[in-house]
Amino acid sequence: MSTALDSLLDLLDLERIEQDIFRGTSRSAVVPRFLGGQVAAQALVAAGRTVPADRSPSSRMNSSRGDPIAHSLHAYFLRMGDPGAPIVYTVDRIRDGRSFTTRRVVAVQHGQPIFHLSASFQTYEEGLEHQADMPPAPDPETLPTAAEMLPRYADRFSDPGMVDRLVEARAAVDLRYVDAPPFGTVGEPREPRSQVWFRTNGKLADDPLLHICMATYVSDMTLLDSVLLAHGRGGWAVGDVVGASLDHAMWFHRPFRADEWLLYDQESPSASGGRGLGQARIYTQDGRLAITVIQEGVVRVRR
Repeated sequence: MSTALDSLLDLLDLERIEQDIFRGTSRSAVVPRFLGGQVAAQALVAAGRTVPADRSPSSRMNSSRGDPIAHSLHAYFLRMGDPGAPIVYTVDRIRDGRSFTTRRVVAVQHGQPIFHLSASFQTYEEGLEHQADMPPAPDPETLPTAAEMLPRYADRFSDPGMVDRLVEARAAVDLRYVDAPPFGTVGEPREPRSQVWFRTNGKLADDPLLHICMATYVSDMTLLDSVLLAHGRGGWAVGDVVGASLDHAMWFHRPFRADEWLLYDQESPSASGGRGLGQARIYTQDGRLAITVIQEGVVRVRR
């Protein structure tokens, strides 16, 4: 396991300071604020630690009997976070029903709420089964790693240290673009679609909550790329737009492991009013639809 992945695991291991109150640390992303996926993943950790054992978030791993699974999360990003300050997560036990459990989590910094999450957990049950087919995608092993790909675009960044910061931000997760990222085709509008393969840079423990939280962490990294592609914008690292996540939703459908290859197939159906919408499906390498994701964010052209 890489040192970067160890560091990320430490970030997700919240300190319990009361029965339903947790405290987490944070770290800066490429821009001087923390990644939205970090606070979403930490909030889900907090929620999951208050859920009865028979319906804790689970990707069912390799179990043949079928363990409990996470159902969904819905989140709002309320204020810009401070990467230099701890975050306190307060969990509200909304409901423990016979099949579903609901939790609400509020993340607070400097006395103000910065993030709100509602999460639903379900006991495992059999049901109707169908899914959208996995789209074509190349073998992830044939694609360049971040460390191999990013230096090719060094001339796109005004900050000479940007490549190193981008590589460092992706050190815990092996994330590989199928096509050039937004900063690779600045000024060239493309179809608003993007694909990346990802997995953690190292094996994870068989902790069901951990795998779902890792996927939640990664889900915020590239989802709005397709908005940028439609307009030939390079993104936050290039500096030709400013933006932030507004809200984020995920539905967990089928078993997966975050330390095995997952295809993140993303598109943007709309951008207007200073906002852009991204929607995506996450598939296992053998073609099972594991997660659906939708996110809207502020995307403003820098004046």
